[in-house]
Amino acid sequence: MAKRGGFPGGMPGNMNNLMKQAQKMQKQMEETTKELESKEVTAKAGGGAVEVTVSGKKEVVSVKISEEVVDPDDIEMLEDLIVAATNQALREIDEISQNQMSKITGGLGGLGGGFPF
Repeated sequence: MAKRGGFPGGMPGNMNNLMKQAQKMQKQMEETTKELESKEVTAKAGGGAVEVTVSGKKEVVSVKISEEVVDPDDIEMLEDLIVAATNQALREIDEISQNQMSKITGGLGGLGGGFPF
């Protein structure tokens, strides 16, 4: 009579090791996430005329605008510079985050999106 459940050939030991590795990876990911959230990235646009700082939580922390770029007759340029600096800072924080997480996961196919199979 065959056993119900279980794995033939000693799989439970391997499964325990796999679970321990997964728990270790989860703890590392949580620690890295906390570390990333405390980081800040600053990006500039317009030769430094606009500077935007974004946190690891993807929140805009500060915006600095040089006086010489403030032209009441050309508000659109200023808006474009703010958007460009903000987007650059967000891309940089994303890149830092992806690099840190891929060190932990070993390229398992991304976080939150599941596995690629």
